[in-house]
Amino acid sequence: MQHAVGSPLPPPHQPGHGPAAGWSPAAHHPGQHQQQGPSAPPHAQPPYPAFPAGPQHASMPPPPDTTGHVTLPPGGPVGIPSAPQAPAIPDPTATTLAVLLIGPAGAGKTSVAKYWADHRRVPTAHISLDDVREWVRSGFADPQTGWNDNSEAQYRLARRTCGFAARNFLANGISCILDDAVFPDRPVVGLGGWKRHVGPGLLPVVLLPGLDVVLERNAERSGNRRLGDEEVARIHGRMAGWYGSGLPIIDNSQLDVPETARVLDDVLTRAIASPPKW
Repeated sequence: MQHAVGSPLPPPHQPGHGPAAGWSPAAHHPGQHQQQGPSAPPHAQPPYPAFPAGPQHASMPPPPDTTGHVTLPPGGPVGIPSAPQAPAIPDPTATTLAVLLIGPAGAGKTSVAKYWADHRRVPTAHISLDDVREWVRSGFADPQTGWNDNSEAQYRLARRTCGFAARNFLANGISCILDDAVFPDRPVVGLGGWKRHVGPGLLPVVLLPGLDVVLERNAERSGNRRLGDEEVARIHGRMAGWYGSGLPIIDNSQLDVPETARVLDDVLTRAIASPPKW
């Protein structure tokens, strides 16, 4: 689990940690299937369209009532959104976007991301890095037991998996909102990896309520997603480094989830018109 959403603070960055191995998809070769059974009488009309056997299947057009394979566009790096032609006002609720919601544990990232994705006018997916990291069951490297090569490797793998998923969704017209606790002073868990895996068009937004709010929300958590108060305070203090970074910051201390989602739309409207430099 990602250290800032349900895990303790990682130690200072040390170069050379974590794998950098690439990934290549394995080829898949569908096998051929032959249908056997009793033959129809010489003059009987078969109840289904007859297809020639063997490799000729690929060259025959399917009958109109059958369902064939749907070709999906391959995912690629997300480009920077183009600002609409003036005087039109960009509408983030009807635009295919890639959004990265950043914040400490207890900021409300997951709740806001889910609500925002649920209430958009275009298809939208929510991808949580914590959820993807917890796909690993046996052998899960829990950062609460210490930030080490294993926990960092699983974090990197989960982030890359999220990036692959986002690129494929976006290539097929489905917006994405990802949530992660990204530190401004920690290269291993910084923005660079997200930009590499999703693309330069990813729009980062920081969700940063006050410390008292974060502590209260963290106290309502259970399991390995609940941190100690001292750890939460340290993480929150480091997240304050986003001030002055140029990224949009939402203080949702006094906002409920629907109100925060509306503010997020306002922030994204400005970000589409003038993408942040990061």
